[in-house]
Amino acid sequence: MVTARGENMRINSDRLWDSLMDMARIGPGIAGGNNRQTLTDSDNEGRHLFKQWCDEAGMTMAVDKMGTMFATRPGTDPDALPIYVGSHLDTQPTGGKYDGVLGVLAGLEVVRSMNDLDIKTKHPIVVTNWTNEEGARFAPAMLASGVFAGVHTMDYAYDRKDPEGKSFGDELKRIGWVGEEEVGARKMHAYFEYHIEQGPILEAENKQIGVVTHGQGLWWLEFTLAGREAHTGSTPMNLRVNAGLAMARIMEMVQGVAMQNQPGCVGGVGQVFFSPNSRNVLPGKVVFTVDIRSPIQAKLDRMRAEIETNAAEICAALGVGCSVEAVGHFDPVTFDPALVSAVRKAAEDLGYSHMDIISGAGHDACWTARVAPSTMIMCPCVGGLSHNEAEDISKEWAAAGADVLLRAVIETAGIVE
Repeated sequence: MVTARGENMRINSDRLWDSLMDMARIGPGIAGGNNRQTLTDSDNEGRHLFKQWCDEAGMTMAVDKMGTMFATRPGTDPDALPIYVGSHLDTQPTGGKYDGVLGVLAGLEVVRSMNDLDIKTKHPIVVTNWTNEEGARFAPAMLASGVFAGVHTMDYAYDRKDPEGKSFGDELKRIGWVGEEEVGARKMHAYFEYHIEQGPILEAENKQIGVVTHGQGLWWLEFTLAGREAHTGSTPMNLRVNAGLAMARIMEMVQGVAMQNQPGCVGGVGQVFFSPNSRNVLPGKVVFTVDIRSPIQAKLDRMRAEIETNAAEICAALGVGCSVEAVGHFDPVTFDPALVSAVRKAAEDLGYSHMDIISGAGHDACWTARVAPSTMIMCPCVGGLSHNEAEDISKEWAAAGADVLLRAVIETAGIVE
């Protein structure tokens, strides 16, 4: 248990906020957010700043072959497995200042605050920056943590290509972050991830803390539709093989399937590529990704089957070719009950309003949960907006979640007097 000396421990909210703002200056967006996509020069710059801060906090930095950064504050027991705290520093192309970054820098702030308070723990604390969580540049998302958990091979990860045809492995080498450590060699006593909610529930319910009990499962289904390029003005309607029309009908169908499987299911299309993408040419090829999610395995599986069956029928009726590839997937996650209880108790002891919540987005904790006890903490975000440069949180929200993180981590790591 946390001793009396630590009953009212709090992080330094000004320092946490200043760190968030300092990191946000690297890879600025065009509308107040960030474009610090993975393995870009901006990502490299952000990594160096994070390393500098960790060095200044007395931590030792190690990097694995996926470029994931592990900064360690030693514990008093050399045989005790570490408590990991982390998230990611990479962003969407039009991302906000807090998605992922809050979890990494709050982990750093936990260590800084422990240093300020001269707190020693039995278990080491490791602050982690996972590579390519977003999956915006190299699909799938949560790539490095997926390799760590044995979901993907490193060869698979290194071969991922961005839209310009550049490979993950080559770009990791180019920016100089190929570490020597074998991926997945580390063992964890526990893993905590602090994140903005990326949804509207906490703000609507006026709660400061989200105690994350589960994570939704996900399928990303990439459809490739083959039609026939033809002039939009001179081709009769009854002689068209219109891949764009097939895509539109599939999009509407996905909406219907998600609604029919309520409650607890979502589905939609977020990425579309037309070819040749000319205003007066019917597309000969359309590639788009359907994103479906549910915390209930049976519903997730049923939605995928219904969508693929219905899409094939839609395309056949229009004479359009259709192929589907699963480019991203994870099953629903149940987070470790003991760690969930530790987070809930920390919020209660600190007097913060809280509620249980299911994560609607994928996070590195979804993969670490396969290899170690894991859980998440969430804070509200304004309007539930994320993956958008207008993403916003308050300094007070950020601090409350970091206070809970500090207390839960120290409770789990064990204070040594």
